[in-house]
Amino acid sequence: MTEEGNRGIDAGHTDADVPETAAPPIDAVALALSGQPVVVTTFGEWRTAARALIVRRIPPESVQWSGQDGGGDLLSAMPPVVPHSTDNASDPPPPQTLRVSRQLLELLQGAACYRVHDRWAFLYRVLWRWSHGAPDVISPADEDGNRLHHMAKAVRHEEHDMHAYLRFRERPEEAGAPRFVAWFEPAHDVLPQVAQHFSKRMGRTSWMIATPEATVLWDGATLVTGEALAKSAADFDDAGESLWLTYYRSIFNPARLNADIMHSHIRHRFWKNLPEAAVVPHMVSQAAAGARKVGQLDTVGQRRGTTIPIAPGKAIPERQQPTSLDECRRCDLWQDATQAVAGQGARHAKIMLVGEQPGDQEDLAGKPFVGPAGELLDRAMDGAGLDRRKVYVTNAVKHFKWEPRGKRRLHKTPAQKEVMACHYWLETELATVAPQVLVALGSTALKSILQSGSVTMKDYLDAPFQHEGRWVVATYHPAYALRVPDAASRQAAFEAIVEALKTAQRLADGAPPEP
Repeated sequence: MTEEGNRGIDAGHTDADVPETAAPPIDAVALALSGQPVVVTTFGEWRTAARALIVRRIPPESVQWSGQDGGGDLLSAMPPVVPHSTDNASDPPPPQTLRVSRQLLELLQGAACYRVHDRWAFLYRVLWRWSHGAPDVISPADEDGNRLHHMAKAVRHEEHDMHAYLRFRERPEEAGAPRFVAWFEPAHDVLPQVAQHFSKRMGRTSWMIATPEATVLWDGATLVTGEALAKSAADFDDAGESLWLTYYRSIFNPARLNADIMHSHIRHRFWKNLPEAAVVPHMVSQAAAGARKVGQLDTVGQRRGTTIPIAPGKAIPERQQPTSLDECRRCDLWQDATQAVAGQGARHAKIMLVGEQPGDQEDLAGKPFVGPAGELLDRAMDGAGLDRRKVYVTNAVKHFKWEPRGKRRLHKTPAQKEVMACHYWLETELATVAPQVLVALGSTALKSILQSGSVTMKDYLDAPFQHEGRWVVATYHPAYALRVPDAASRQAAFEAIVEALKTAQRLADGAPPEP
């Protein structure tokens, strides 16, 4: 199959067909016809075998491929480029070739480095389809073409990551060559391409790159590949690494720290082999503990400033000192919340409503139950004849726990340890307000009141009980009534909340609970 601008599958990146000069080729046809696996470990071996199989018209389902683990000499995966001379008339004619497009050849060479158990069988299926008049096999819209592009793209990304995150360690001059050594754990067989990159970038400086599969040595002129010589980055010592870590600490600015973005830029598997990974967790911890507040205060404080007169009427009034709740560090929820949300209502209310935690709008406003759940609670209180100004409304947990979902902050249920850590503040409110009746809105509030993680809401619904000298009425959280799927269930949950509030009002007035 020939067309303008195409290349022979055995020709690498040259226009002329290049005869094989490596080890004797595998008799892929004989192996396939006898039902034995065709063992290949490099793109060059697969290319020779695939060409012979295509010529004999042996379909993909009749060929068993082996050696998909990507073992062997990784640098031999690079197609050999040997000048072909036509001066000697006695030279044998070139072998029969299959012509493919430049795009397909580049995709096959890239995908051949992708580590997956069926890579060679898959590449042969793509080549078979191409040779049988299906050029759309290289289209991303085709199922095989989409996978082929995905594999080649993943290999290119792995090459880029290895360029970016491979760190050379300098060896003492008296130790001799190589002067620099590096360890990396690539997800795909990209060591040959990366070795070519660094041989051009490092000039005549000698270096060695070790991976779990192979080792490449550059002496300044020649690349030499061998078996794996190391098991991890710990096998390489670097006296200059402490100097680098000192510099890294000095440029670290806790005031500008964003740990989530930092980890999203560098994938987790790369962190373990970066020198600074040993000190980053400690620096992040220090920043979270308060260093972020001062940032580079010492440096900025040494700069000479200018006094700017401000009219008394335009001066910003002095803010009140934060309460102890604002400074609470009993759990980690304060780190991602805007502020702590304290309870609100009548100071000596007979009824206290206890929810789960602030929502997104409550976190921004600093007040409990002001979002959609708060609006439903207001309607329920109107239905029960309760004046919100005469009750006290609070939450078992005072900080908003959430998880990102696009640009939104979605509620996430607090863990029991976070509920127990915040119980101190609920006890403080109970001691200050001294309510006669507690309305537990949801299971989290009930667990906090009873200080137990094993209670279930269904055991306490419609069953008021006394706890530590006061009545407790358990009902659904208003948010539950908003998210149940069907209208009938939403109405039933709303009516249950209204009835629980009516029960709380009767108990606060001194009436006994209804049987």
